[in-house]
Amino acid sequence: MFHQIGEEERKKLLACMDGRETVWEKGQILLGEEEPADHLGIVLEGSLQVVEEDIWGNRGILEQVGEGELYGAAFACAGIQKSPVSVVAAKKSRVLRIQMEKLMQVCPNSCPAHQQMIRNLVYLLARKNVALNEKIKHISRRTTREKLLAYLADQAKKAGKKDFSIPFDRQELADYLCVDRSAMSAELGKLKREGKIDLWKNEFRLLS
Repeated sequence: MFHQIGEEERKKLLACMDGRETVWEKGQILLGEEEPADHLGIVLEGSLQVVEEDIWGNRGILEQVGEGELYGAAFACAGIQKSPVSVVAAKKSRVLRIQMEKLMQVCPNSCPAHQQMIRNLVYLLARKNVALNEKIKHISRRTTREKLLAYLADQAKKAGKKDFSIPFDRQELADYLCVDRSAMSAELGKLKREGKIDLWKNEFRLLS
């Protein structure tokens, strides 16, 4: 969000946009479902999860938000009044919150730093769209095995090697891929026995 924006300009922008830093413990809800979607958040430290629950209590992880990444911007830009999802701290996190209305309304001075910030926002929203397309590619596979292999292959590609870690525990991975945890764990066991993967907690290695 602050790419190519100097420190002094950044301080002025945050004052203008009512930017506030907050600290959240693991499990705390930063933005609840049906709460006003009027701000964007930037993760300074830690990580968050964007989650959704249906009326039966089934939980799905829509997105993992890491350091330097955003939450809430798409809803606020789209004019959605109430958040359709919840944002939860996956670990202790420090977050900068900015009022979206003040970000989108460029001041009469037409500040170059403000314009740069809006360009940065467009870039980050485009990156989010790419990430969501990747998730669709994973969960659109027909079987749990295919979903796992598609996800793990992409994680290895991002890491640039066959040894890598993922940001989820077993239940979170099942929620992210929209599969049953027991069925997923059984499939991971089969893949390990077949010599296709090795794993330890959230550490993986692709063997073939």
